[in-house]
Amino acid sequence: MSPSLKGTVMTLIAGIAWGLSGACGQYLMSHGFSPITLTTMRLVFAGAVLIIFAYLADKKKMTAFLRDRSTYLPLCLFSFLGLLMTQLTYLEAIDATNAGTATVLQYLCPIFVLAYTCLKDRLAPTISELVSMVLAIAGTFLIATHGRMDQLAITPRGLFWGLVSAVAYALYIILPIPLIRKWGSMLVIGCGMVVPGMVMLPFTAGQIIQGQYGLGNLFGLVGLVMIGTIFAYTVFLKGTSLIGPVKGSLLASIEPISAVFFAFAIMKEHFFALDFIGMAMILLAVLIISLKDLLLQKQKGIL
Repeated sequence: MSPSLKGTVMTLIAGIAWGLSGACGQYLMSHGFSPITLTTMRLVFAGAVLIIFAYLADKKKMTAFLRDRSTYLPLCLFSFLGLLMTQLTYLEAIDATNAGTATVLQYLCPIFVLAYTCLKDRLAPTISELVSMVLAIAGTFLIATHGRMDQLAITPRGLFWGLVSAVAYALYIILPIPLIRKWGSMLVIGCGMVVPGMVMLPFTAGQIIQGQYGLGNLFGLVGLVMIGTIFAYTVFLKGTSLIGPVKGSLLASIEPISAVFFAFAIMKEHFFALDFIGMAMILLAVLIISLKDLLLQKQKGIL
């Protein structure tokens, strides 16, 4: 198998695994776990494993990272505003809607990143960027209202947490850029998970200990933490190292499709035609932005 094909397959598998984690989270919340408890467990266990991987890969880099006090503030900002908020608001959105809808709403993130970039650089959006914004807004409108102005098709709480999770995901992408460039993704993400996880642990330890750990819930935890976080992230990193981050991000957009499939297969969720149209419009908006980035990379001779 060629490196390009191998990277493509690995990235697609990672996106599918992320979609599975959303459905597993929905299953666990319907069987006695709260969003904040699952967030804590996910951050602590997944973060610890990623730190171990990073340590085994480069012990000297780990030591230098921990001794560099200039990283403490940006790491804390990323940990709490990026990682913690992304994980918690995403699970809250799933709890209020379902894994498929919450994942698609979170994929509004590139629109917020685009808006931030335009404001920061004081640049007007291009025609393709404007089209993507309109598609994203229209898609969200269809999912939220099914085309009716007098009522919401999902709960106000679900819409709120879905939009907040998209903003949090945008912060998750923007905040760690300088840290990742200097120290690498696995080390920064691993430490970024453990820090808020350990802060949350004293408040959720009782709920974790008293949790119901039947066979179904254990499978759900494996899907959420082991497959949907540790496995998905490490496989995605390896895949993008072979095909590049822009192509990797584009292929990982299979996650919302995967989340809808698993929400239907595992949780027996029902979706309407307008839901699928709205989802398609949001994914098309993401596709337009991703393809534009891919074209720019090719023009610069990076790919």
